[in-house]
Amino acid sequence: MDTSIKLGSGVMPRQFMVNNSCSTTASLHFYFKNNGKIKRVRGQFGYEKLNSHVMIRGCSRVYAFGGTSELYNRRKVYGNWESLSCKCQGAQNVSGAIVESGNGKLVDGVANDLALQNFDNNNQWFESEKRDSSSSDESAAASEMSDSLQEFGINSVEDEAWNLLRASIVYYCNNPIGTIAANDPSAANMLNYDQIFIRDFIPSGIAFLLKGEFDIVRNFILHTLQLQSWERTMDCYSPGQGLMPASFKVRTVPLDGDESATEEVLEPDFGEAAIGRVAPVDSGLWWIILLRAYGKCSGDLSVQERVDVQTGIKMILKLCLADGFDMFPTLLVTDGSCMIDRRMGIHGHPLEIQALFFSALLSAREMLVPEEASADLLRALNNRLVALSFHIREYYWIDLKKLNEIYRYTTEEYSYDAENKFNIYPDQIPPWLVEWMPSKGGYFIGNLQPAHMDFRFFSLGNLWSVVSSLATTDQSNAILDLFEAKWEDLVANMPLKIAYPALEGEEWRIITGCDPKNTPWSYHNAGSWPTLLWQLTVACIKMNRPEIAENAIKIAEKRIARDKWPEYYDTKGARFIGKQARLFQTWSIAGYLVSKLLIANPNAANMLINVEDSEFQNAFSSAISANPKKKRPPRKLKKSYIV
Repeated sequence: MDTSIKLGSGVMPRQFMVNNSCSTTASLHFYFKNNGKIKRVRGQFGYEKLNSHVMIRGCSRVYAFGGTSELYNRRKVYGNWESLSCKCQGAQNVSGAIVESGNGKLVDGVANDLALQNFDNNNQWFESEKRDSSSSDESAAASEMSDSLQEFGINSVEDEAWNLLRASIVYYCNNPIGTIAANDPSAANMLNYDQIFIRDFIPSGIAFLLKGEFDIVRNFILHTLQLQSWERTMDCYSPGQGLMPASFKVRTVPLDGDESATEEVLEPDFGEAAIGRVAPVDSGLWWIILLRAYGKCSGDLSVQERVDVQTGIKMILKLCLADGFDMFPTLLVTDGSCMIDRRMGIHGHPLEIQALFFSALLSAREMLVPEEASADLLRALNNRLVALSFHIREYYWIDLKKLNEIYRYTTEEYSYDAENKFNIYPDQIPPWLVEWMPSKGGYFIGNLQPAHMDFRFFSLGNLWSVVSSLATTDQSNAILDLFEAKWEDLVANMPLKIAYPALEGEEWRIITGCDPKNTPWSYHNAGSWPTLLWQLTVACIKMNRPEIAENAIKIAEKRIARDKWPEYYDTKGARFIGKQARLFQTWSIAGYLVSKLLIANPNAANMLINVEDSEFQNAFSSAISANPKKKRPPRKLKKSYIV
């Protein structure tokens, strides 16, 4: 349906002065009248004669009106826009707003197509002169408007992404609480894609923070915290206390004793209903990272200082720092316990979990309220940080020099000063790596266990190692050097390869269990995931190399909207949409938006970046110089800590 909107006269701001470092210039929809028809301006396209004016409500919030597009004719629109609408009166700047369809009839439900953009209350607005174009100068008018659109950063892909992201919002008791995983109208079976995933909401939450819309993130943090204490079981067995759910959904159920009345409840999934029945390790880590980002971006530290939130942080730390049978400082987890949530041979100590673990420990140390009851916990946290960083930097790192060392390893060494501490056999070096490793660049391997090194490259683990400072400065730059050197393999036609290379043949059958979804170069088996774009952007900004992310964003923009925002792409060059990929995947949409917002305002990335302080660096240097492996260290009595 061809829908148009006729807008009254108003003013157009030339410049937005935003005090909040997390806010950026809003993207607006503009509608213009030409020969009785309304034209919608999209990006930098050419336009016919423009003979109307832009309407902007005179208040601290900007309304960008969009017609009832084809998207909303196809898909159910979620969200209660009334609760988010601006209540101030700005009638003095609006002479009228009439909604018409192509046949002149009024269109219902325009509020569902309302893109609400928040700005700081101290924004300064400057009126622009009303521009009228004469019929004899159509090209000049189009050129002038194109320049204006570029000035405001208008982009049709971003407009569509924001509309889709807002359409994915889920409400609980009339308050926004999160975004569903996917809103695919073509999916016959939604499975759990209609739920709010903690890991999936992270880019959505960051996007809302960057727009200054803090309520939805605050609600998400506090409501997921309430779910932490649920006791769910799998075959009469309960997971460790402090576990955060993988996902949850809002259900409407009848009240006890009154079938005519209903209430909304949150139903979490800790893995007992998930495919493979694997509990998520990364949910609690991501929750801590988002909590820190919320405080840094909004300036509202009262949330992280709440007693229940402090207790939630401590419960997660207690679960992760608990002593077990493992000799390593890395976090021991099962296969499928993170973003790669299916069998892919990452059981043990996968890099992704270690990078998130390190980032969460640093973030928790920053947010924990100093008190006597937390002294032992903080001591255990600091000791783990030093040991974890040493272990990953020393034993997970690989470049051409390190590869040569492994190639000449001797085996079966028994001593405290053994060079080949994990008894790695040189024959484990895969043939593909010998040719693939560039002369400049390096990366952290995917996993390390006795007599086994997983040499695959995993994007999320390496990128978050840069963001969290788990990698040294030299290692961080080397990781980005690798992306540039292997651009065709890791970025190709759609960023970003989740892992490289794919498992194939007999190796695929044994490790994945013949998983038909994880066929070579698909899904988690070296598929390409657009959501990883935002983590690449944060890493590039931290290392002052934003041009790498900008090039990846340009590649994504060529296809992602046209392909309807798929979950992942298939084939080695990412040429096909994933054979089982959901369309309108929320974290693909949010990942793109976060990348664009951060490139426009790089300082905002500081809410996600961890920087080592001098005290921690000194402790790490002491650990290296001491080299405790040369002799048996004295046994220290460990102190318990109370949560």
